[in-house]
Parts: sequence; structure tokens; C-alpha cells
Amino acid sequence: MFSIDPMSRTPVYEQIIEQLQHFILTGIMNSGDKMPSVRNLSVSLRINPNTIQKAYTELDRQGLTYSVPGKGVFISESAVDILQTKERSKLVELTKLIAALKLAGISKDEVIAQIDSIYDR
Repeated sequence: MFSIDPMSRTPVYEQIIEQLQHFILTGIMNSGDKMPSVRNLSVSLRINPNTIQKAYTELDRQGLTYSVPGKGVFISESAVDILQTKERSKLVELTKLIAALKLAGISKDEVIAQIDSIYDR
């Protein structure tokens, strides 16, 4: 399920975090689902367990996962809401980008066509 790009400039632990966020938003993983153990994931990805633990610690800090001692790490009930709120905050950046595109002479129709093509995928 998880895969790592060793040539990426993105640190490995961040790649794991980004992939889990994608899995949650696309419904591949749902609230209550158990995460792979640190040991199993480190073996399957051939990565130091400390790197996996760093990703899991950050996911817990963000509220996307929670730990049950002796049972494992699970996706939290509020994970989707947390991620949707985080993504909605990017609308401010999008507004600035659209304003810059308008200033550069990019038409509203071109912008809308791009948005439509993304939503139609």
C-alpha cells in the first residue's frame, strides 16, 4: 500500500504522512482502520523503524491517528474532518493565485476550464 520514492526530495517520513492523508481522503483507509505496525511497515519498505515512528508520531500529533497500547495505531474518527479543514484553508492561496492569473491576462474561461478538467477526472 505505502511506497517510498528514494529519489524524492521529500523526506521519507513526510512521504508516509502524505500517502496516509491521501488514503484517508480517498476512502482507501477509514476511521477505525488499523495502521500497519512500525515493524511490519519498516520491513516492507526497507526503512529504519525510527523513520516510521517519526511519521506515526506526527500523524498522532495531527489527530489523524491514535494509539491503543498493546493493540496498535488506528485512524481517528475525525481524520477526514481534520484533513478537509486543512485543505479548505488553501482556498486563500487559491484566491491569490487566481488574482495573479487574472493580472497576467489569463481569462476566467481558461481558469474554469482547468478547474472543470480536474473535477471531471
